Amino acid sequence: MLKRLFGSSKSGGGGGAPSSGGRAPTAQDTVKTVDQMQATLEMLEKKERLLQKRAEQEVAKAKEYSRAKNKTAALACLKKKKMYEQQAVNLANNQMRIHENILMLETAKATTETVSALRAGAAQMKAEQKANDINDVDKVMEEINDVTDMQREMQDALGTPVGMAADLDEDELLGELDELEAEDLDDQMMAGVAPGPIAAPAAAAPAMPSVPTAVPVASSATADEDAELAALEAEMAL
Repeated sequence: MLKRLFGSSKSGGGGGAPSSGGRAPTAQDTVKTVDQMQATLEMLEKKERLLQKRAEQEVAKAKEYSRAKNKTAALACLKKKKMYEQQAVNLANNQMRIHENILMLETAKATTETVSALRAGAAQMKAEQKANDINDVDKVMEEINDVTDMQREMQDALGTPVGMAADLDEDELLGELDELEAEDLDDQMMAGVAPGPIAAPAAAAPAMPSVPTAVPVASSATADEDAELAALEAEMAL
């Protein structure tokens, strides 16, 4: 029965399976085998539909013989119908087995491809590790540290005062500043001004709006002074 369904091969391949002559099956072999099994599935489905159609025909014949009161012929038709149905069930079971086999082949193919990819990745990692020896890494890091130290020394050298700025004594400058503060204190005491911290100049107050008042008309000199004051306030406000 299986030989009629799957066929036979003189080379002992058995249903289109790849030869076991010492060569490991490849992905192409798996794809080819799956294609052959798919073709077998289509053939089995066609045969199953044919058997179901024949069973329906035998049922129709049995009804005709029954109406004609030919019981023997009607029973014979029903027997054929049972036979066709049993064969259809067998074909359905064979299809299920082929479906399971295809699924296992596809799973095995995916597993093989996964292992192959992992093996290639592991080989590449080993090659990368061989190309990047730990001694080489230490050497590179040492060179980077040397360059960093050299750059830091260059920055420190550039930041060191040179020329006249290098000859100035900061302590001497601080002493000169103390003398200036003492002289300023003496000048304030001679002018009768109480010594105190030098206040920063006050910020100019913004111009306030003029309040109208009923005052007599000022003289021309006063008007000029007011105009000049207003102009000055407007300029300070800007």
